[in-house]
Amino acid sequence: MLGRGTSARLLAGAVLALCMVLVGPSAPNGGLFAGPRHAAAAGDVVPNRVMTWNICNPCTVSDVDRAADIAAYAPQVIGLQEACVRDVERIREYLENLHGLVYHVEYGSVLRKWGRCGGAPWSPGAFGQAILSAAPMTDPVNVEYPDGGSEDRGYMAVTTLVAGQPVRVFNTHLAQRRQEAVRADQTRVLAAEVARHERAIVLGDFNAVPDAPELSRMWALATDADPQCRPSPTGTCRPTTDWQSKFDYVFLRGFTPLRHRVLPTPSSDHHLLHTDVTPA
Repeated sequence: MLGRGTSARLLAGAVLALCMVLVGPSAPNGGLFAGPRHAAAAGDVVPNRVMTWNICNPCTVSDVDRAADIAAYAPQVIGLQEACVRDVERIREYLENLHGLVYHVEYGSVLRKWGRCGGAPWSPGAFGQAILSAAPMTDPVNVEYPDGGSEDRGYMAVTTLVAGQPVRVFNTHLAQRRQEAVRADQTRVLAAEVARHERAIVLGDFNAVPDAPELSRMWALATDADPQCRPSPTGTCRPTTDWQSKFDYVFLRGFTPLRHRVLPTPSSDHHLLHTDVTPA
């Protein structure tokens, strides 16, 4: 015959098992618990935080994992490059349903490519950039560069709120490496538009190190979110890629960086890059 303590433990175990069956797993991978999350990811974004991330394509990475990487730091604005519309749609859904983070979205697709984004051969997925923002976005534009180089490239821009201030946010992906002249023409197009705004944030994968001549127009207009990073031998720029180069930037115009972090992730060959800002 079972003692009173043993019977109580068995009853408690049976109740827990029944709850697991009725409620089901709460973690996306089927585990009971999703594990620790960053404190900011409990449903609230960090209101002055912006992030840029080349999410890598083609890569065999789960959009659940991509959403978890973003949610860990809960930026107010995220610029994604190498983004397929279908992937971004799923990432946005996971951010809301799994992490309680609600974002608006705008797309800056520059090509439709089955090899990049899947879909039917006669209706391939759209590929390019995307911006997620906790605040609504207005006046979206999507510009394809006159010369994309080896693949179509462009920039997108929206107006939204960052640190409580209206700001023009740009997101771009420049031509691949060893195409310096093409990137120089692309930054000329981009910088001419950025210069029209007293307050602007430019996110993106520029495929160029800080002292590359093709970035000179951007440095003339804005500063990098990393205060130690400059286009000179005295600058100390943290690498943002697995091959230890700084290709990813948060250029600030009319804003001052408060804190800057570069965060390697197994989800991409580019690191997560985010900064907290305040109006200058």
